[in-house]
Amino acid sequence: MTDLLRQEIATTTKVLVVKVGTRVLTGKAGRLDPEQIANLAAQIDQVIGTGRRVVLVSSGAVGAGMGRLGLKQRPADLAHLQAVAAVGQSALVEAYERALRKFGRHAAQILLTADDLNHRTRYLNARNTLLTLLNLGAVPVINENDTVAVEELQTTFGDNDRLAAMVTNLIQAPLLVLLSDVEGLYDGDPLDPASRVVPTVVRLEDSVLALVCDRCGGLSKGGMASKLEAARLATTAGENVIIAGGRVDNVLSRIVAGEPLGTLVLAQGQSIAARKRWIGLTVQPRGCLTVDAGARRAVRQEGGSLLPIGVVSVEGRFHKGDVVAIQGPDGLEFARGLSNYGIDEIARIKGLHTPQVSVELGHCPYDEIVHRDNMVVTRNAES
Repeated sequence: MTDLLRQEIATTTKVLVVKVGTRVLTGKAGRLDPEQIANLAAQIDQVIGTGRRVVLVSSGAVGAGMGRLGLKQRPADLAHLQAVAAVGQSALVEAYERALRKFGRHAAQILLTADDLNHRTRYLNARNTLLTLLNLGAVPVINENDTVAVEELQTTFGDNDRLAAMVTNLIQAPLLVLLSDVEGLYDGDPLDPASRVVPTVVRLEDSVLALVCDRCGGLSKGGMASKLEAARLATTAGENVIIAGGRVDNVLSRIVAGEPLGTLVLAQGQSIAARKRWIGLTVQPRGCLTVDAGARRAVRQEGGSLLPIGVVSVEGRFHKGDVVAIQGPDGLEFARGLSNYGIDEIARIKGLHTPQVSVELGHCPYDEIVHRDNMVVTRNAES
């Protein structure tokens, strides 16, 4: 059975990003499941055989390292976590290469940190490398570089769901498939037999987010809340997302055939230009501007720039040209953009009418603090 909407999405998708979670790839002991790796490789080969290209974002490095080192529990301290990931990363890519080689294909390992995507030149280099690998017929296998990623230094993505969304935006892939240990977003507790998978999410509203029922524990860092946040990042850029069960028989081939598996989260509007994807959906902001209700309305609903008069407060450490988050009076971020001023200047001109800026600073190089052309609305009025 196929679905007309999903058929249309599948037909127009020539490049897809597939993220596979730890629980899909490993057994209860934390070791990689060779049969599951082989099964996934076979499905990737089938999808590529239809004329599509596949980028794989794979979890499982820590779990693979635990299995190879004979550890029964996930390490608690950073140094041991990074060491175990280093051991596991080689095991993971070896497993993919071995499985893909049977079909005449090769795995290409790419390790990223958030810092790699924060810098525009490195961001473009990563994009060019990925696209070249796809042109060469290789299967990029992407993971966070856990051995150097440190949350305190803001070099970590947080989890591979978010990384997968950023990779989707990086290469402008029309479809992101998140393979999980559950078969989609349920309308109740996934353990409750009466719960059913929500087939389609038109908009990620509060009522949808309230359905999240994550379970803690095990090896995985992610969960349904993480997947919905990843879906928000990808769908905001104009891409579609499917959350499905990674152990469902032939799940990838059936998805690209248009079968209604899992939960489809529909794209929110038209595709966003590559530069704006980087500004609004990839770079970690270096500061935050709080604006009043009028400024929020002007930016979010009327398509305006952010003027000094609308800024209530500013925080962070940033300079002219850095990306800043913009939040409303309720503290919820709704946009990001490149700041025309550094934090010290904004602290002096916030709340001022534009003619007053030159009086306060002695000059007025820009009427806007963030120009509309350098801004992305990340949450619309309904979300």
